[in-house]
Amino acid sequence: MIEVRDLTFQYPATREPALRSIGFRVERGEIFGFLGPSGAGKSTAQKILIRLLRDYAGSVRIFDRDLNNWGSDYYERIGVSFELPNHYLKLTALENLTAFRGFYSGATEDPRELLDAVGLADDADKRVAQFSKGMRLRLNVARSLLNRPELLFLDEPTSGLDPVTSRLVRDLVLKRRDQGATVVLTTHSMQIADELCDRVAFIVDGRIELVDAPRTLKLRHGRRFVRVELEGPGGLETREFPLDGLGDNPEFLATLRNKPIQTIHTQETTLEDIFIQLTGRTLS
Repeated sequence: MIEVRDLTFQYPATREPALRSIGFRVERGEIFGFLGPSGAGKSTAQKILIRLLRDYAGSVRIFDRDLNNWGSDYYERIGVSFELPNHYLKLTALENLTAFRGFYSGATEDPRELLDAVGLADDADKRVAQFSKGMRLRLNVARSLLNRPELLFLDEPTSGLDPVTSRLVRDLVLKRRDQGATVVLTTHSMQIADELCDRVAFIVDGRIELVDAPRTLKLRHGRRFVRVELEGPGGLETREFPLDGLGDNPEFLATLRNKPIQTIHTQETTLEDIFIQLTGRTLS
């Protein structure tokens, strides 16, 4: 779906490039995430992919065509949800989607169904000026889906949303992926990257440090131990046992049979721990 080679970009009047010869591939039907702190180059890369930034060096191919050779027909096939809301504030949510729907020549989704999908059905006839930031972000997501895009770009799709609404948006993204769409998202949220992404790219200071599946990274960098919390004579006790040979470990088996277990967990690391370990940087 996307193939990027030696992509470099530098903003005017800046001393250092925002992107430094990065390369990656996005396969059809996957959710690919850029994970990194603010200023790492995530949004710059996405702006190039959606053709907001043009003066770059390197090669970018999307839908098996050089990005520079696409015209306005490119936007018939992609959807974009920006981190910052941008709507016609004097129009209602329904009027906004209806207006944008008219920009496309192909089949589109029903605006009311999209509003229902992002939890805004009851606010369809309310002016967007009266919307909270979270409501405007949800309207961004709805608008990005109007043209049934094959390729969907999401910039911090759950930023500022309450847990219930965030769950709704995450489920919607997964549903679109299951229906065949390819999704590229940028985030500094470990939880979002871990839950949604088939693969993530760690990006720091304009460089991609690593690309892999979250599960693969956690298995590779996690500690192969099981931690057991149990009730002891002096209160809660913690014991650790090697994961290898666990089924034949007599101490572990005796603990399970004879002790009041409170919790038991493998020592799985988090994407944030791995990011810090490999890059020396935090995600904040």
